[in-house]
Amino acid sequence: MNIGLSSASFYPTVNTEESIKIMKSIGFDIGEIFLNTESEYEKKFINILLKEKKKYKFNINSIHCYSSMFEPYLFDKYERRRKDVIKTFKKACKAAKLLEAKCYTFHGPRYMGQNIDIDHVLNIYRELVYIAMENNIYLCQENVSWCQSSDINFIRLLKSEIKELRYTLDLKQAFKANVKPIDYIDIMGKDLKNFHINDKNENESCLLPTKGNIDYKKIFMKLKDIKYEGNAIIEVYRENFNSYEELRESKENLEEIYKNI
Repeated sequence: MNIGLSSASFYPTVNTEESIKIMKSIGFDIGEIFLNTESEYEKKFINILLKEKKKYKFNINSIHCYSSMFEPYLFDKYERRRKDVIKTFKKACKAAKLLEAKCYTFHGPRYMGQNIDIDHVLNIYRELVYIAMENNIYLCQENVSWCQSSDINFIRLLKSEIKELRYTLDLKQAFKANVKPIDYIDIMGKDLKNFHINDKNENESCLLPTKGNIDYKKIFMKLKDIKYEGNAIIEVYRENFNSYEELRESKENLEEIYKNI
């Protein structure tokens, strides 16, 4: 398992196209690219990112989108709105393909509790998974505390009904939802393809990895048990570090923990 970094960690102080150079300069060879607005899904912009990727020999593990702009509306009951945002989703999938990413980190519908129309939602997932597969990428459902995917039973349902769907585990989102990360891993199993790694303590919900109290040894051992073959992508907020050197140190600390299990 390699340790990567998400360009989301630099938002909003660094433009997306400048993030690859920075990540490479501090020792990261792989990462997730967060596309911050719809204009960044356009082919012209993606070609700029592709040039940076090749220039710095950087591997793009996955893409993540400014999901609140369109993803919840993929499940809208108003067909015309849904068709419009599916066009945006297709752009994002094409962007992922051009960047040679393996995964699209997906939030999915907002939390609806018992009001969710399961048949409608599952049909939409089938369509989205098909679009992703057409672009040779995995649609990776992330566990998100404010989305339906926070519900472990919803993840279990998706696992049962949408066989082609894959998953992203995010530690901070698990703890925000009061679900143990290992409980998500137990359900996601071999279909876990992407991993957002961060830390927390009693007062802060998101910290740089190894700056809080998460037991990484336990989580890494669980990932080894399920034969996880993906990467660990550090995803934090800009306020969680003061210098880029702290990101490098976090990476090195994680590598040491992983090496010794």
